[in-house]
Amino acid sequence: MPAPLLMVAATLLFTLMGVAVKFASAHYGAAELVFYRSAIGVLLIGGYTRWRGIGLATPVPAMHFWRSASGVASLALWFHAIAGLPLGTAVALNYMSSVWMALFLLGGAVLLGAARVDSRLIAAVLVGFAGVALVLRPTVQSQHAMHGLSGLLSGVLAAMAYLQITALGRAGEPELRVVFYFSLGGTLLGAVLASTTGWHGHTWVGALQLLAIGTLATVAQTLMTHAYTRGSALTNASLQYLGIVFSGVFGVWLFGDVLGWMALLGMALIIAAGLAATYLQLRAPHEPPTTRPAHEA
Repeated sequence: MPAPLLMVAATLLFTLMGVAVKFASAHYGAAELVFYRSAIGVLLIGGYTRWRGIGLATPVPAMHFWRSASGVASLALWFHAIAGLPLGTAVALNYMSSVWMALFLLGGAVLLGAARVDSRLIAAVLVGFAGVALVLRPTVQSQHAMHGLSGLLSGVLAAMAYLQITALGRAGEPELRVVFYFSLGGTLLGAVLASTTGWHGHTWVGALQLLAIGTLATVAQTLMTHAYTRGSALTNASLQYLGIVFSGVFGVWLFGDVLGWMALLGMALIIAAGLAATYLQLRAPHEPPTTRPAHEA
């Protein structure tokens, strides 16, 4: 299958995972969802890496720990945001990660005393924050303000996780090994967090929802990995923003989400800012691609 089709399929499956999370959040807490999603990922990715003959022993366990910690925290916050926000809004806030990475890049350039700071990145960051302001405007005036903050923070932590993924790539770690340890970290940290917030019993419907979350996320992650291996990083990074469109459609269709013109404009600005920031980072000299789907921070 061509890389663009792999990426579209991965994005659609990530969206369906978000739909399953939205349904399951009526019965389970965010920490529990992280645990079950990650535990299923450990089993599936562990079996897949064994079949592919990819060793799981790593020479850089500390790097995996910090990558997993930031990624799992991002995932838990994102799941919490999905529970209380329109699905498209929660996804849009998480996809701000590309804009946050651009902001980190600008901050690093300033701290290092760069003679010139790319004004286009500054513009992309400002457009992204304008989009966030429009998306969050109805949220901050409601009882779901904390869910909005969770969605925003999930994007920040996702950006940090992506930078750590880049460092792991430079250290020679295969992507599937990185995904495995992320899933393992999610299983362990999710169990710890769920033990403090409480576990819920299962129904057949709930169990099927949890199975769907873990399976959809793992299959989508595998398809995304193949897409990045075979295709253009810029094309793949651009196609991932279909996730915001897919999520908006499913949110209106399945959950009766109401997206006013400000929210739609805000989503469009976030997509435009993310695409611009991604393009500039991928085209920057000596900078490897760092963009990955937001859902799998």
